Amino acid sequence: MNNRKRRTAMVLCAVMTAVSILASCGSADSGDEARSGKSAMRDDRDGVTYDNGGDIRAENEDGGFYGLTMDMAEWEPDMEEYSHYNENEFKSVSENPLSTFSTDVDTASYTNVRRMINNGTAVDPDAVRTEEFINYFKYAYPQPEDGEKIGISAELTDCPWNDEAKLMMIGLQAEETEVRDIDSNIVFLIDVSGSMESEDKLPLVRQAFSLLSENLGQNDRISIVTYAGADKVVLEGENGANYDRIKECLDSLTAGGSTAGAAGINTAYELAERYFIEGGNNRVILATDGDLNVGVSTEEGLVGLIEEKRDKGIFLSVLGFGTGNYKDNKLEAIADNGNGNYAYIDSVDEARRVLVSEMNGTLFTVAKDIKVQVEFDPETVAFYRLVGYENRLLEDKDFEDDSKDAGDVGAGQQVTVLYEIIPEGSMTHDDQGQELDGLGNAQDRLMTVSVRYKKADEDESRLIESEVNATAYRPADEMSSNMVAAVSAAMFARALKGSEQGVVFTFSEILEFMDAHGLADGYSELRELVEKCV
Repeated sequence: MNNRKRRTAMVLCAVMTAVSILASCGSADSGDEARSGKSAMRDDRDGVTYDNGGDIRAENEDGGFYGLTMDMAEWEPDMEEYSHYNENEFKSVSENPLSTFSTDVDTASYTNVRRMINNGTAVDPDAVRTEEFINYFKYAYPQPEDGEKIGISAELTDCPWNDEAKLMMIGLQAEETEVRDIDSNIVFLIDVSGSMESEDKLPLVRQAFSLLSENLGQNDRISIVTYAGADKVVLEGENGANYDRIKECLDSLTAGGSTAGAAGINTAYELAERYFIEGGNNRVILATDGDLNVGVSTEEGLVGLIEEKRDKGIFLSVLGFGTGNYKDNKLEAIADNGNGNYAYIDSVDEARRVLVSEMNGTLFTVAKDIKVQVEFDPETVAFYRLVGYENRLLEDKDFEDDSKDAGDVGAGQQVTVLYEIIPEGSMTHDDQGQELDGLGNAQDRLMTVSVRYKKADEDESRLIESEVNATAYRPADEMSSNMVAAVSAAMFARALKGSEQGVVFTFSEILEFMDAHGLADGYSELRELVEKCV
């Protein structure tokens, strides 16, 4: 890899760490793994320049700049909290042939960072989770076959940021299930504490749940639980067809007081159990900024509380709202450990996307505890690196352990995974003389993708497998629209977050990649967001 780029990335990393430490010194939560404060670039004088406005930039060999820039004079710490995870490193296939992780369909990181960019504030690098950027977008994967709930597809191409590597994309497609005849028992668990008063919090929550309520029917049941200094049952077991009554209760909510979230969680699950529908969609939907401060309020304590609830057949959706004191670390932990999904709502349009347009995926789980294990063939692959999923890694032994909690997917949802792989050996040709660019013969196995999942109402996992060989390879100028979009999203995340692996690039270079490979019209929002960062 390019040594200058690696050195520059290390330099940037040092600055980010230094500024984050300074910011956290004034935080009331400085002892946690979570780090508060907006991002600043990383400091060291090797390859770093300062313009007259105070921007910190890392200069590359061509006189351009790598990664983000920001005005230090405008940087101010806030009370937002994000967990830090070290970027995945390359692993040797001869020593570690297995890569095991839990799936993730959360999208909160992308929309939360979108909010920061649209508001013109600095992006906290710990707010960027690469897999959530990739999984925010939809891809054209084939539907599962042979009665399975999950289907597997794969594509291999040249890695745009590493000339020595290839990029493997693995796509998991959940079954598109007809859900109109599935009855729902939903509890809206709403934070009405004082911190939820601003327009981007409780007023937006009311609009979001009103949109969802318009799509409920006669056989659905809705309850509303609020919490501030204490929890309160506002509506219990209401007929889903009674939209006016549900809307009236939502419109009556006002914000004020402290935040006893744990009490609200207990009450919400009690109501979900009381109105439990066998074979139905039983779900608690939590809407909050995550700023819990009464009762059980630590990340570890909340995880323990949710773990006690998840085996009752009740699923969880977490919706994050607001700015300034947003506690992403707590909400992500709750969702990850409670058979849940996690989205951030930054607008009415996003609420409509999550709760109306993609309601089936958000609310109707078709497979749970989904674990992926990729076994690389040491004859064809020398090294690999999982792109993202740092907080989803599992021990190899966890793959066959059905008691180990993992990610869930809803009807029609997808999971997209990228691996950076370095082939074993030199350039070779297949039997017909076709050059395979270091991949060996066309039929050579590169890896086996194994997926374990449970049906939503079962406790024993099923195993599906797919062997991937060199025929999955498509040259860079022939990569599919799926691959172009996934790579563009991954590059954008890396540019915002920085890289500990020594590879960074400008936003202009990302746009050049999009133009060169023809980013499809369906991903225009991604392009527009990158353009705002140039």
